[in-house]
Amino acid sequence: MPHALPAHRPRTPRLRHLTLALSLTLSGILLTALPHPAAATVPARGSAYMGIGVLAHDGQGTAPASAEATQTEGVDVSAYQGNVAWSTLWSSGVRWAYTKATEGTYYTNPYFAQQYNGSYGVGMIRGAYHFATPDTTTGATQANYFVDHGGGWSKDGRTLPGVLDIEWNPYGASCYGKSAAGMVGWIADFLSTYRSRTGRNAVIYTATSWWSSCTGNSGAFASADPLWIARYASDPGTLPGGWAFYTMWQYTSSGPTVGDHDRFNGALDRVVALANG
Repeated sequence: MPHALPAHRPRTPRLRHLTLALSLTLSGILLTALPHPAAATVPARGSAYMGIGVLAHDGQGTAPASAEATQTEGVDVSAYQGNVAWSTLWSSGVRWAYTKATEGTYYTNPYFAQQYNGSYGVGMIRGAYHFATPDTTTGATQANYFVDHGGGWSKDGRTLPGVLDIEWNPYGASCYGKSAAGMVGWIADFLSTYRSRTGRNAVIYTATSWWSSCTGNSGAFASADPLWIARYASDPGTLPGGWAFYTMWQYTSSGPTVGDHDRFNGALDRVVALANG
């Protein structure tokens, strides 16, 4: 025989309204007092990746149209992606890739070998990038650390020059506590050291809004160092000071297989030309 359901006495209208009002008031207090988890969380040192600050600071607009014939699809990866399915990316049309090698002078990517060598193994042209932390050590010190831990270059037609990933500080003040002049000096220190070690000018990855705010929109590097612009929208938008065109464009963090997808501003032969120097 089934059990009878327990009887419930309805609350009086006054009690029900008081309960609802209290619930809404508490909800309002909680919503006001507790910040969004993403805003309150500082990531662990070493976990930064290319574009970590783009969505939070610049947002995301309409996705770009299909790539033109004169653009070549690429990806950038870090330890966040783990072991990457390179054959799947190759089949989808990706022809070049960058892998995070280092951060500051305290971190190397534990997946670097699988990612850097794996992309090469399926036929891609590949390179390495360094996530800069200008508040921890000098530009020269970090450039040397980068070169010594995977950021070198060889003229084999398949290795791209190293990238300086210089963007919002995920661990503190956006400009790493530096003045615009101090930041320009730090970047120059990194680039000159990288050039002396490898014979190549490094690529600069950045976002226009960060560059304007933290370097005073410096045009000091546009004549020698290729630009990799970050903007998740239908077009690359206004470029940082001095650059008349971009070489690479990170256009999304939500692409298929690997989130961070990029377009090279040229056909595949231009990617090869950059690799050869």
